[in-house]
Amino acid sequence: MSYKQSNNHQESDILIVDDTPGNLHLLSRILRKKGYQVREAIDGKTALEEVNNKLPDLILLDIMMPDIDGYTVCNQLKSDPNTAEVPIIFLSALDDIFDKVKAFESGGVDYISKPFQFQEVLIRVKNQLTLRRTQQQLQILNTQLEARVEQRTKELEIANSKLRDMAFRDELTNLPNRALFLERLADGIDIKQQYPNYQFVVLLLDCDRFKMINESLGHSVGDQLLVAISKRLKSLLKPEDTLARLGGDEFAIMVNKIEDMAEAKTIAQKVLDSFSHPFVLPNQEVFINVSIGISLSHLDYQKPEHILRDADTAMYRAKDLGKGQYHIFDPSMHHHVSEKLQLENDLRRAITNNEFLVYYQPIIHLKTGKIAGFEALIRWQHPTKKLIPPVLFIPIAEETSLINAIGYLVLKSACEQFRSWQENKLINDSMFISVNVSARQFANMELSQQIQQILEATKLDPHCLKLEITESAIMDNPKTAVAILEGFKSQNVRLSIDDFGTGYSSLSYLHNFQVDTLKIDKSFVQRMDNNGSSCGLVPVIVNIAKTMKMGVIAEGVETPEQLSLLRSLECEFAQGYLFSPPLPESSLLDLISGNLTW
Repeated sequence: MSYKQSNNHQESDILIVDDTPGNLHLLSRILRKKGYQVREAIDGKTALEEVNNKLPDLILLDIMMPDIDGYTVCNQLKSDPNTAEVPIIFLSALDDIFDKVKAFESGGVDYISKPFQFQEVLIRVKNQLTLRRTQQQLQILNTQLEARVEQRTKELEIANSKLRDMAFRDELTNLPNRALFLERLADGIDIKQQYPNYQFVVLLLDCDRFKMINESLGHSVGDQLLVAISKRLKSLLKPEDTLARLGGDEFAIMVNKIEDMAEAKTIAQKVLDSFSHPFVLPNQEVFINVSIGISLSHLDYQKPEHILRDADTAMYRAKDLGKGQYHIFDPSMHHHVSEKLQLENDLRRAITNNEFLVYYQPIIHLKTGKIAGFEALIRWQHPTKKLIPPVLFIPIAEETSLINAIGYLVLKSACEQFRSWQENKLINDSMFISVNVSARQFANMELSQQIQQILEATKLDPHCLKLEITESAIMDNPKTAVAILEGFKSQNVRLSIDDFGTGYSSLSYLHNFQVDTLKIDKSFVQRMDNNGSSCGLVPVIVNIAKTMKMGVIAEGVETPEQLSLLRSLECEFAQGYLFSPPLPESSLLDLISGNLTW
């Protein structure tokens, strides 16, 4: 059935159904005078046809009719969803309460008794039409509101989707971020618990020396490089694998459905090989390496953070072994990490409790064979362990920035001790004290001020203090290094490049560095024994120092043969176990008083 409904509320359409023509015409005339559109039906069948042709706004329905009575007509209309909402006012000469109740039970909205009172008819018709229009308007408003709610729901779903995407995506590379990567790992762990034969692997990548690229070429170039790295890594993976940027220059890969660790190694090597090619950026080419930690899934993993933690542990192990390589996590590494963490905690306590000692190793003038100066070397007197050498705790101090506090303690203690020896006439005024400055200390803007305060407090002649700075620390940022070194020189402090020849090639910058001494690394000195006819790089470094009018110190001298070769090369100074190991202050005084000559 099809129905057409009048939308003109000012000329409402009323259908009058009555088998008495007089009643029918009388009601029609009254209602038309009031501006209503009126249709007439002489029986129930005709009424149903009229409703089918056009849906009226109101029906006045006689109850007693010969073919189909009003109750039946009303029931049919109310049973059809298309006509159920049309209001029906029953007309009847019956005035029994039973008839009225039955009329309302059939679905009627009102009841008018015959004979008609015209004012009553008009009021009841008007009220029902007003109610009908109100209901229709309310329905339209509800429909509009539902449409608006549906639209807002869709907009919120889109907004929530965007927010979720923002929350789980890295803004720079558009890769999954740490949160999404952990979700993927959690899914992998769940699958592994259900299907033990399922294997996946996590590769954690950290770019080597990215900070230097960022600082020297600028952060915009650094961002371009990170985007280029993400694209190259993605090209190596399958669609079902996950590549994420965890933050900074750290990336993570989850490789699904691998056979064994051999396949994981192949993937890691493929990544390393891809980094052997330069990254072509808009204005330049950049080379960079990565260190990779690998962790293979197993049933012991319950949380995604744990497998990522183990990959992180393996990655740092790869860095410790020389960078630009991969390393596979082994459970024994947990013990190593725990020991390292404990050592870090102990190190923090050691600074507070002043558990550090300063040892001194004499530096010999090779022409006179006499002591010319001393190098201050730190030792840690752990309360429950033996004396801990710097090789075991300095790297941790560097990582945690504790080196600044430790370095200050050594510098202060060495200057105070050296000044005490001078005041007690135990050493002559030409001697010097060398103190190592770490890379982090060298980059610390407060170092120059600290040195000035120590010199003023101890009244030590600045020329007696020599700062030993590693070649790699200087070459990490040569332009900045020049300014820092010039600042030290303005304080009249002497400067030495430690481990010269082991770091980056600094020959092109050497003439810009206002340094007094080059220090030959012990690895070069100890190779001199291998072939008496060849001294390796030692003669080269000695000649460079002479050409640049710098002093030169050979460290790690252990044999008379090495000493003899150094003298023949006219090396100016030397230190090593041949002369003396590093000594505590009390033992060193005995050595000084012995007035030995080598």
